[in-house]
Amino acid sequence: MLTNLAMNFMVTTDLMFLGRLSPEALAAASLGFNVYTPLLLFCIGVVSAAAPLAAAKVGANAHDWTGVRKVAHQSFLSSLLLALPFWAFFWNVATILKAIGEPPEIADLSGRYMHGLQWALAPALLYMSARSILSALNRVGPVLIAGLLAVVCNALTNYALVFGHFGFPSLGVFGSGLATTLSQTLMFVLLIAYGRIDPRLAKHRLFFGRWRFDATEFAALWRLGAPIGLFIAAEVGTFGFAALAMGLLGAAQIQAHAIALNIAGMTFMVPLGLGMAASVRVGHAYGARDRAAVSRAGWTAFGLSIAFALTAGVAMAIAPRLLISAFIDTDAPRNAATLGFALGFVRIAALFQLVDSAQGVLANMLRGAHDSRAPMAMALIGYWLIGAPTGLALGFLTPLNGFGLWIGLAVGLTAVSAMLLARWRGKERAGFFPAAIPEGLP
Repeated sequence: MLTNLAMNFMVTTDLMFLGRLSPEALAAASLGFNVYTPLLLFCIGVVSAAAPLAAAKVGANAHDWTGVRKVAHQSFLSSLLLALPFWAFFWNVATILKAIGEPPEIADLSGRYMHGLQWALAPALLYMSARSILSALNRVGPVLIAGLLAVVCNALTNYALVFGHFGFPSLGVFGSGLATTLSQTLMFVLLIAYGRIDPRLAKHRLFFGRWRFDATEFAALWRLGAPIGLFIAAEVGTFGFAALAMGLLGAAQIQAHAIALNIAGMTFMVPLGLGMAASVRVGHAYGARDRAAVSRAGWTAFGLSIAFALTAGVAMAIAPRLLISAFIDTDAPRNAATLGFALGFVRIAALFQLVDSAQGVLANMLRGAHDSRAPMAMALIGYWLIGAPTGLALGFLTPLNGFGLWIGLAVGLTAVSAMLLARWRGKERAGFFPAAIPEGLP
């Protein structure tokens, strides 16, 4: 949970520094990041399938180091395979944004930001692969330490490279993207170093040595991970699509969208962290074929997530201006329009905290039980066939504008959370285990 907060805070740090640089820099980084994030999270979904797969192996046999090592190596190899084509895509973000009608000056700034940020993709995926394996082995301390150190590194390098302090040149938006790349690289290096220092991990060579391809484990990773990636991309892609639509409504609305989305994203890191823990706990129980433990692990995470969502929603509803002040000077006249929109967006986000938290943890509960294909279909239906059309209709066919887009996001989240809850309850009533050996199990 704290690790997720640390990772998300790196993005928030970028936007906080760029918001102080200029409103245009904030809008540009928001556009670029909303192109980058769905693809990043699709890739993360693929490689993070290593967590439930490795957890099931540990649950079935706590001494199956060979099986865990094979899963780790397939996740590392997949990280590199995924990064290569997306680097070429990210290099041309400015051209893509101009082609869909974004303002040329904002699109060019977005391109410069992405030229610094895009190289973070490979180390971010390699870090997530190592993190997934360590989580399956119940070794989360090093992951947290790496995340916290990276947050400090990101803040310092943003300060140095965006504004030109400590003797470095002022690189503006490019410097902010580069700062995140350096911080993500640090996170992966720290976990690899831990893999060499820890005697048991070093003995079994989980993270170093030649990464060996294994066709069976590689297929199992992608069979579970590709639907996970598509689920995440469907969700985040909806928010990214809303950001692009906001760009057509004016700079103030896209700046406000970036601020509100980062506030909501920070609160979402807690249920996401609980959900990721649930995927491992459910995975352990699934590997051991313990129905009661699968159910108990899932519902415990769900209850904690809902309790947190209630608290976060109340805080966002009561003090939205205080939260927004971390990104912009709320007393400055030039920010009045952005502030007005942001206040409304944050209040809508407060209302959908429950369903956002519910869908995040439920999806991870199902992943722990190696169920990712049906949830993927539910995400595509809920976000793109229900939420996105609702948002577009309200945003462009009514006077609601950006508020209509955010209502559409809330509708999509509600639909997906309801479908996922029905799916989990159905699997629970069926006893979780099919007659055949579950996919990915040895």
